[in-house]
Amino acid sequence: MAKRIGIEVSAAVAEAAKLADVDIVAAYPITPQTHVVETLATLVANGELDAEYINVESEHSAMSACVGASAAGARVFTSTSSQGLALMHEMLYIASACRLPIVMSVVNRSLSGPINIWCDHQDSLGERDTGWIQIYVEDGQEAFDTTLQAFKIAEDHRVLTPIMVCLDGFILSHVIEPIAILDEEEVGRFLSKKYTPKNSLHPENPVSIGLLAGPDYYFELRRQQVEALDSAKKVILEVDEEYRKLFGRGYGLFDSYKIDDADVVFLTVGSMTGTARVAVDKLREQGKKVGVLKLRVFRPHPYKEIYGAVRRAKVLAVVDRDLEPGAYGGVFFGEVRSAFLDYDEKPKVINFIAGLGGRDITVTDFLSMADKALKVAETGVVKQDVEYVGLRE
Repeated sequence: MAKRIGIEVSAAVAEAAKLADVDIVAAYPITPQTHVVETLATLVANGELDAEYINVESEHSAMSACVGASAAGARVFTSTSSQGLALMHEMLYIASACRLPIVMSVVNRSLSGPINIWCDHQDSLGERDTGWIQIYVEDGQEAFDTTLQAFKIAEDHRVLTPIMVCLDGFILSHVIEPIAILDEEEVGRFLSKKYTPKNSLHPENPVSIGLLAGPDYYFELRRQQVEALDSAKKVILEVDEEYRKLFGRGYGLFDSYKIDDADVVFLTVGSMTGTARVAVDKLREQGKKVGVLKLRVFRPHPYKEIYGAVRRAKVLAVVDRDLEPGAYGGVFFGEVRSAFLDYDEKPKVINFIAGLGGRDITVTDFLSMADKALKVAETGVVKQDVEYVGLRE
């Protein structure tokens, strides 16, 4: 039976990969994800995980090895952060185009320069158009559970698409939390130990994967990737519901907190969500109608479902832990606001950019953001729709 133990979140992610009985781990160390692959290396060395651990010379090589192994029919896992993810950029497109169900833990960290090893979401968001599913987690339990779910989602023949499970660097990765770790028998009821690929490289059944596609075929193949991600939304919900029935925990496409009657709804991503809930409780004690919607699945983007959840609110305040130089506001803000243009009746969408480079996002910050959003809700006037939180002049 599942035991609730104190464990570092990075180690819990590694335990999930072990319980998924991965065949191949190809990895290169980079802060702050190193503890994930260090733990897996130890598990392999101790004989606790029967897998091939491939030490490579770079993150580009790590993803190249994952592509080759997955194409040959192996269940594959890797992990990276920041500059390492950026170095994989070319191969991320290859993995998704070849429809390879690789699972990767992305421990979110700022991109240089200047050099910074702390958390924000600019690394994974910079790869949002590579054709990978992206799921963002709030805490260690969700990181463990989602890593297990990711294998079943990615390997579903309706999807066959690689997945990034994104967790906040240091804020989650290096923190010890009480996490319910499943045993092998429990995981066996949810996830088959053996991955059966739809297509794979094998000398007895020769096929080609990743061929040249000229103008006659490239367009159609790219369109198939769009259809795969569209299909993934249904599969994500099916897998999550199965997991909930088996183990009592499920997460959906997003999580809502006190939004049914809210005038203002914060849209949050990752570990900031717990802080936002504390702030909402304080605001509710003051009679202020504020709630939180935690976005979990970003690719495929569940904008229709988000709209359905927040359409009665007067203001949707999107809190971005990222920015887009040369664009307007943060990534999540831009995408949500653009999607809402399809609807006549909609909340006003405003943006707060906070926490870049690992700066804390505090309860006080959320209270301040709420005051500004509530003024918009009261007056219906948006004087400044993008604001930087705690920025020194």
